[in-house]
Amino acid sequence: MRGEFVDVAGARLYYYAAGTRGAGEPVLFLHGFPTSSHLWVEVVPLVPSGHRVVVVDLLGYGRSDRPAGRPVGVRGHAERTVALLDALGINRACVVGHDLGGGVAQVMAVRWPHRVSHVALVNSVAFDAWPTRQVKLARAMLPLTRHLPPTWLLSVLRTDLLRGYAAGERAAHSVERYVKPFAGPDGRDAFMEHLLALDPADTVAVAPRLKDVVAPTAVVCGADDPFVPTEVGRRLHEAIPGSTFEVLPDARHFTPEEAPEQIAAAIGGLLKR
Repeated sequence: MRGEFVDVAGARLYYYAAGTRGAGEPVLFLHGFPTSSHLWVEVVPLVPSGHRVVVVDLLGYGRSDRPAGRPVGVRGHAERTVALLDALGINRACVVGHDLGGGVAQVMAVRWPHRVSHVALVNSVAFDAWPTRQVKLARAMLPLTRHLPPTWLLSVLRTDLLRGYAAGERAAHSVERYVKPFAGPDGRDAFMEHLLALDPADTVAVAPRLKDVVAPTAVVCGADDPFVPTEVGRRLHEAIPGSTFEVLPDARHFTPEEAPEQIAAAIGGLLKR
């Protein structure tokens, strides 16, 4: 699907639009770490008609610009995403976030509730329950790893990402797309910026205010997610009044790719609320 670039606060973000304009609120899809808009490619065609759909590569991922020192933590992405909505002339949207993108969606729903019509949190990070132990270890070893060959880093990253899939063939294809922007010395440096920014401080900060989220919310998890346990999703469900909670059997972390029909159905149900 062909997309385009938009300048947001001095950085180019890549996005593509789909769906059909109608009376329904636009739907904005946000991926997580370290993926891209490709994550949603099978979900987008299943979104109910009458909704403008926008799928973005967050700064430093996919085809968007590298971080180059710009903030790429949860709050930084949230502020940039609100600016993206401004640039696209979107007042309110249903925000669907996976992994880190779910943290961004939480911050948006709390800090800019007038911009968020609905929230879907898919295998979402939350509270202080992230990043994973492996990521914390990698951050602790940064003085060493930042000087290692990019090929070594990509090998480690591939191995870790593969754990998030139940189906090997699909996993190999997607993982190659996700790691491609981090090839070469510049890519390695960009990856290090993301790694350093994986800080739960922003989700911890909004946690006490999740009870004030007024947008209808759906929380969806994979039963066998090795990165974000289903208990995190249950805590989100309990924290956000009126939210729904669904655990997808036989699915791991990358549910938008493994179970696109179920994710689209959850979004469709959410949009009716």
